[in-house]
Amino acid sequence: MGLQDSLQKIHTPWVERISRELASGEGVRVGFVEQLERFYELLEQTVMTGDTAWLDPILYDWGHAPTETNLDQGDYFVSFVMNRMIALNIEVAREHLEEKEALDLLAAVIPIYAHSLSVVVRYEMETRVAHIANELGQVQEKLQQLDRNKSNFISVAAHELKTPLTLIEGYTAMMADTVEQAGQSQIQTFLKGVDTGIHRLRHIIDDMIDVSMIDNNLLTLNFQPLWVTQLLNLLQSELSKIVAERRQSMIINSFTGDDLLIYGDSERIYQALYNVVMNAIKFTPDKGTITINGRLLPGFVEIVITDTGIGISAEHQAIIFEKFGQLGRADLHSSGKTKFKGGGPGLGLPIARGIIEAHGGTIWVESKGYDEVKLNGSTFHILLPTRTEASDPHIAKIFGQLETVKPESETEISGKENSPTNNTSA
Repeated sequence: MGLQDSLQKIHTPWVERISRELASGEGVRVGFVEQLERFYELLEQTVMTGDTAWLDPILYDWGHAPTETNLDQGDYFVSFVMNRMIALNIEVAREHLEEKEALDLLAAVIPIYAHSLSVVVRYEMETRVAHIANELGQVQEKLQQLDRNKSNFISVAAHELKTPLTLIEGYTAMMADTVEQAGQSQIQTFLKGVDTGIHRLRHIIDDMIDVSMIDNNLLTLNFQPLWVTQLLNLLQSELSKIVAERRQSMIINSFTGDDLLIYGDSERIYQALYNVVMNAIKFTPDKGTITINGRLLPGFVEIVITDTGIGISAEHQAIIFEKFGQLGRADLHSSGKTKFKGGGPGLGLPIARGIIEAHGGTIWVESKGYDEVKLNGSTFHILLPTRTEASDPHIAKIFGQLETVKPESETEISGKENSPTNNTSA
């Protein structure tokens, strides 16, 4: 008996055995039998011609046929079916053929089955990868939409809060003037407390607006000549009272490049430096030290801010630059602008990163880890490009056409009505 006769002899029992074992339900079995009949006919053609291309169409259909349930559950159903088909083909051949006929048939069909299995596995993997990629795309789209909604909420909430805050601030100022004229010192104290709260709230709202502008690429920069040392001296002057209250030391060392004339938005860079230093002050215990140093690198000025604080664990060193990136338990949050470990809304460092990156620079942190006993401390690195012309083609490419502004003295910067400190919060 030849191979073709052997194939025809086991055709019907092969179909019946496989459909009975692998298909549950009469309706399912009918469709499955049709697929088995089609496969077996193509298998016969392959055995007789030696060309596995006969099976390619049905293998393609099967490999790309997994249901959403199979894909979601990680089932490799077609691969399983193909493996069982091989095993059942061996059983049927032994039951219905003589030993030599069975061996000859299996020697012919097993390599074809092995090829078919490898093809089906490849197709199944392609289908699964496409399914996972599609799911990831949908998740990413949802996350992007969620982030957009969050940014829109921040922007709208900040602007909505700003209007009544302005009214409260105005009426409070008028009441303070009236009380001062009447000489009522106790009420004056109360109004001073209200005024402090208003200024704190205004800083938070300004930060919300800033982070919203950064998220939506709407942060505008006013480029003008500046000296890093000028900003650092102003920073030391502004923070001296806070540092003294915490009995800390703030050391600013001269370094190569701090007196180099570069172009940038002095108010925004000051805001970024202020936020980073305030973060260092808050997470450094009383009597600790904050040191500011730096160096000149090819194309950049590096500013290094080191503290002797509690440090940051490795897994949290990226989180702190994300908006609202709070470390520790939210239910133990302790609000405070300058006190040790006093929390804020979690916007200071994200704003600092947005400002630095908008200038074409970068910021990162290094720390040996979080430890309130050993006080490992943290070191923040800030790189600012050493642009020497506001009309530099590189600047124009990134920020558009910018006007050159005349340099200002340190006294003029610190005496501005809109000084950098009016736009900052820790």
